[in-house]
Amino acid sequence: MPTKVSSSVSALALSLSLTMPALANEGQWLPMQMPQLADDLKQAGIRLPAEQLADLNQYPMNAVVGLGYCTASFVSPKGLVVTNHHCAYRGIQFNSNEEHNYLDDGFLATSMEQEPSAGPQERLYVTDKIEDVTDKVYAGTTDEMDGYQRYHTIQGNRKALLKECESNDNYRCHVRSFHGGKKYYLLRQLMIRDVRLVYAPPQSVGSYGDDIDNFEYPRHSGDFTFLRAYVAPDGSPAAYSEQNVPYQPKSFLKINASGVREGDGVLVAGYPGRTSRHKLLSELEFASDWQYPVAAKRYQHHIDLIDQHGMEDGVIKIAYAGTKASLANRMKKLNGLLDGFRKTDIPAIKGASEQAFIDWLKADTKHAKQLAKVEELEQKLAKQREYKQRAFYFENAQSSAMLSTANRLYKLANERQKPDAEREEGYQERDMKMLQGRLNRLSRSYDSRMDRALWQTDINAYLDQPLRSEALDKVLTTLDLDSAYANTELHDGAKRLEWMTQPVEAFKASEDPFIQMAVALYEANEANRRESQTLAGEITAARPAMMDALLAWYDSRNQPVYPDANGTLRISYGMVDGYQSADALYKQPFTKLEGIVEKHTGIYPFNAPEKVVDAIKAKRYGSFAQESLKAQNPAWHCSIFSCTEPRDAHFGSVPVNFLSSVDTTGGNSGSPILNGDGDLVGLNFDSTYESITKDWYFNPEITRAVHVDFRYVLWMMEQVDNADNLLNELTLLK
Repeated sequence: MPTKVSSSVSALALSLSLTMPALANEGQWLPMQMPQLADDLKQAGIRLPAEQLADLNQYPMNAVVGLGYCTASFVSPKGLVVTNHHCAYRGIQFNSNEEHNYLDDGFLATSMEQEPSAGPQERLYVTDKIEDVTDKVYAGTTDEMDGYQRYHTIQGNRKALLKECESNDNYRCHVRSFHGGKKYYLLRQLMIRDVRLVYAPPQSVGSYGDDIDNFEYPRHSGDFTFLRAYVAPDGSPAAYSEQNVPYQPKSFLKINASGVREGDGVLVAGYPGRTSRHKLLSELEFASDWQYPVAAKRYQHHIDLIDQHGMEDGVIKIAYAGTKASLANRMKKLNGLLDGFRKTDIPAIKGASEQAFIDWLKADTKHAKQLAKVEELEQKLAKQREYKQRAFYFENAQSSAMLSTANRLYKLANERQKPDAEREEGYQERDMKMLQGRLNRLSRSYDSRMDRALWQTDINAYLDQPLRSEALDKVLTTLDLDSAYANTELHDGAKRLEWMTQPVEAFKASEDPFIQMAVALYEANEANRRESQTLAGEITAARPAMMDALLAWYDSRNQPVYPDANGTLRISYGMVDGYQSADALYKQPFTKLEGIVEKHTGIYPFNAPEKVVDAIKAKRYGSFAQESLKAQNPAWHCSIFSCTEPRDAHFGSVPVNFLSSVDTTGGNSGSPILNGDGDLVGLNFDSTYESITKDWYFNPEITRAVHVDFRYVLWMMEQVDNADNLLNELTLLK
């Protein structure tokens, strides 16, 4: 297995070189940019050498892994992994039923033999190579090409690169765009396919406060779960098997049981999803005025329906628990973005900055071509906005799990008629195992009654607006929901898998109502897809030139340059710090155990487990109390004869959550928070409500990330759940 990171990554460092040190705490930096930030890292209290952080094959970066949607990290030589509870939700849900509801009760395997599969679709990804492939991606593109040709030329080049990179089935590769297509990089990741559930606290700990506290502070959430990576006996990645053995990572994070204090420098390493800080004002206004409000309204409708049906049926409640949590999180984030746009007037800030950029371009004739490209990009984005509005309703009106499955299977049948290299991404041979896992997983997260109710609300929204499709109208006019759900065989997991290999003719001949709908809608869906691809191709011809000009403008203003987050491995640094959230309201950086009891009502979502409440009231702190968390004005316990000073007046308490100024976004959930020496001290799991707008604009005064303090994790393991087997597996420093 190759271990050396490609030397070509140095080109990325050069292409993204900084003209000045980074602004305080802002920036989701690529690892190879760390040497350029060496002085800033030292000033922030980071003692790890910058060159070490830049090397994906050295500690601590080679212990950081992706889940495909969250981040995690190895914490033992036996493949033990820690991430957020909400990141492992699917694995907990996969193993839950009405008899053993691990979502409500928690789960602890006291031996490896008791560790169940987290599900056939769960993966761990270990990045070990990054390579500049910009020239290869753009090979064959010309200015004369239309958008559709350009899109497919680029996609063809990307697929060829992926095929070569994935000649070994143990690897999953990605070609990602940086700075709007100015650069493309190939990332190779070792893919571990046997992931097992080890230890998860009950939901009343893992998501204490749930949606009420989501994006809020102070928080008291034990948002952590332990998983384990398994491989074949020869060390190669393999699907779940009883013969598999724990994976031996190249390194694992040591845990500093003394934690951090206010003012300490910290790092976060992970896979942030998407930010939009380099996008144009018109894109922000579209998101603010239409995209976010419409999406948030849809999420609320779906959440209300899931709550309604879940109260009536425990099976539905378990099956759709993950769906509801995801919808609630996305909805609150969108509403937070909208609130933040208004409160801080981010459109005005963005507009002033963009106008200064345009004025700079106009001031020098050498920028004339770039100015023209900015104007061209605006025209293409306007067309794309019109498309997105139509596509939103058109696609949602096909949101039934049964119809979307039928659409996907029929699309696969059509794509299988082509050579593999010519198939669309998602339908190549490299994608079949993931598709198979997705079809299998549907059995655990689907109920026909719930699916029908959710689909009906999307159909109603489509019918209540003017952006209609003739083909879809025709299908919906003749749709009999009772008959469709009663007569489909796609409820059956085995039948779904059988359809993966059926030819187009079999679909056309089928009497399954959802398959008939998929056949009837195929041409309309293809036309929709072609329009999307054409617009994407046109935009790739304009945005890189705009980004060239924007980066030159940043350079002229001595501003730092980091690419928008795009799901690739990043590092951010900052310090443990509170913030002024409102007039006369300062939020302290740490919360403590006693806050759990203060919030506890016994009613969801503030229904802390009895054993947690008892341990807190008994002040069983173990060895994880932080002296600086002493009670303010502690209540003395007095009798008629004497008074006793409360224990936490001297010994403090165990910290539960803490704030830092590191720069994070979605995808950073589960990311390790490291102290200045690279020791694990916490897990990132959220942001404050005031910070949500950081996807578009970073305000260092109020932007704070929220972390689980690892001392709370250790306290739960030692004082509450008696997870001695796992404590003995960890390397604890003090």
